[in-house]
Amino acid sequence: MRPGPINSSLNRRAFIAGSTTSVAAVLTGLPAMAEAEPALKLGIVSAATYGATYDGSSAARALGSHHGTAFATTFNGWDEAKLKSWQGAFVKSSRRIAGARVVKIWDPDRAAAAVLADICSIETVADSAADCCEGVDAVLIVDDGSGSHWQYAEHALRRGIPTFCDKPLAMTAKDSAGMVKLVRETKTSFMSASSLRFVPDIIKLRDELPQIGEVHLASVACGNDLVYYGIHALSMAYAVLGRGFTSAINVGKPGANLVRLRFGDQHDLMLIVADKEVMRAGYQINLYGQKGWRSVTPDLKDLYSYLLEAFLDQVRTGREIVPVEEEAEVIAALEASRLSLELGREVTLKEVLERA
Repeated sequence: MRPGPINSSLNRRAFIAGSTTSVAAVLTGLPAMAEAEPALKLGIVSAATYGATYDGSSAARALGSHHGTAFATTFNGWDEAKLKSWQGAFVKSSRRIAGARVVKIWDPDRAAAAVLADICSIETVADSAADCCEGVDAVLIVDDGSGSHWQYAEHALRRGIPTFCDKPLAMTAKDSAGMVKLVRETKTSFMSASSLRFVPDIIKLRDELPQIGEVHLASVACGNDLVYYGIHALSMAYAVLGRGFTSAINVGKPGANLVRLRFGDQHDLMLIVADKEVMRAGYQINLYGQKGWRSVTPDLKDLYSYLLEAFLDQVRTGREIVPVEEEAEVIAALEASRLSLELGREVTLKEVLERA
């Protein structure tokens, strides 16, 4: 079912200026977090190193994590003098979120975790991923390039600790279905999503749907891997138009995917994802409505902070922001897109789920 328009009119300037008004408040009509509430204690898992092995390669993990450092600095800030000792990727969040603090960190490389902890004033370096989930109010599991970071979620979920699992939820529909089952069995607050769902430009686009009219045709585009990065492009469409994927046919070629995704009788979406040798990285969404068109290349400034803010709202309110079933559908749609290219034919959601 296609979501209705957001109730409040929102532009980027107002969104950023109104830092006490949360993303989830805009999306769901919930009140913003009360500043008087005690700060949430967070654990952050697999946050100091990164190795892009999701595609089956054996690349060694290296110091630095775009998501891990961005998440840590969003809550804790950083010590500029101590940062001079850091030799890897480091994202400094220019937008801080009050009401929460990272108090524990774990990474397979303990030494790297200790250095990041010192830079960001994180009190405890945990001995294991499970230990990092103890004594905290919520856990952030960071995309570490493995495509299997979701496995760290089981301990926290079984312990009833609210859990954020960075994108992608998993690399296959089978593993995503397993996560859905685990989340629902444990009844633990859980969120997995692309940060592109929550950037102000995308929220504003959804708010403008009444002006655009019924949308039966749309397109989204991004660079790099079909599943690992294509999730960002597809998530923009899900944020604006909703779920309901039924089939995919990929008429592109390896490294240059042109996928028609069908959402029943609601709309057709063209997903364009190509390797860096074919086109530069970036993100774009285009809607072709009965009343008007919109083309948006979203501003990615502070994108992680809006995602994290939505998760904190879910932790505090208990109101689910992105149902895990919807995120699993995104992964299934991407897997169907990949299979379609391999098999040279249309692939349905039912077929992908049966394979799972």
